[in-house]
Amino acid sequence: MITTDICIIGAGPVGLFTVFEAGLLKMRCHLIDALPQIGGQLSEIYPQKPIYDIPGYPEIKAQELIDRLMEQIDPFEPGFTLGERVEELEKQADGSYIVRTNEGTAVHCQVVAIAGGLGCFEPRKPEIEGLEDFEGKGVAYMVKQPELFRDKNIVLAGGGDSALDWTIYLADVAKKVTLVHRGDTFRGAPDSAEKVFELAKEGKINLVLQSNVLSISGKEHIESITLVGKDKEEKTLATDYLIPLFGLSPKLGPLANWGLSIDKSAIEVNTFDYSTNVERIFAIGDINTYPGKLKLILCGFHEAALMVQSAFKFVYPDQKLSFKYTTVYGVNAF
Repeated sequence: MITTDICIIGAGPVGLFTVFEAGLLKMRCHLIDALPQIGGQLSEIYPQKPIYDIPGYPEIKAQELIDRLMEQIDPFEPGFTLGERVEELEKQADGSYIVRTNEGTAVHCQVVAIAGGLGCFEPRKPEIEGLEDFEGKGVAYMVKQPELFRDKNIVLAGGGDSALDWTIYLADVAKKVTLVHRGDTFRGAPDSAEKVFELAKEGKINLVLQSNVLSISGKEHIESITLVGKDKEEKTLATDYLIPLFGLSPKLGPLANWGLSIDKSAIEVNTFDYSTNVERIFAIGDINTYPGKLKLILCGFHEAALMVQSAFKFVYPDQKLSFKYTTVYGVNAF
């Protein structure tokens, strides 16, 4: 059995940063993730996607952020169990927990930190005729290798941050980029939306608003799509790829059976320390919810920093927490 202080469920950016904050307080961490690699959604879904809201980085690729986080936590030597899904939680007489995976791995810990992003997730699939028939044949729900689209005609559909960010990025990669959105305003960051409108104005992308993708046509590979506008008029666009970006459908999986307070597939927490209604279980990052919640990596980092302060009393009940600044003492002093 693996023994640690904090068992972190989820090895995405927030889970990784938790290792750093816990390490500063001399708490050991072991991370469990159902994905086969470290990095969560950033590594699995969009490793080359640019991220713009990490302090100190005007722009950083998703995988690079994960690599930097791994470098940051290396001195604290965390443990990892990858490719296994957490199934059971057993509370012990002393208040500690044993976390068990579907492969039988057992982790004994004093505190559980759920940093599972959106939990078990799958892409939301719009109602498009022939969509599933062309999966792997020109239909992709994520961009893992941008070079795949080099000098190709691509159509992206959606109105959120991912659709905007990838439109901006792929404008310099693809032969032709078309962004289709059912509205005339975007849900994503205003700055990104402004850049997309500017690209369209300059003729670098094709922006089709108040329209939906109706159907897909082709033989062995996608050849064209049919759009329908607000006026019900249909038109056909030739394309090599269609990338629908309508977000992810979250599912908590076995976590939903742990007695946690759940609201719309998210775990309710106390914003004092991001504790759940179950003692010694905390939830940080996109998997939690509270009034004013923002699903930003930056906010998850903040939540992790506060969470470990409260976790300390369960790991070291006889010690008084003395907070120190890394700028004064350096990481190696902790």
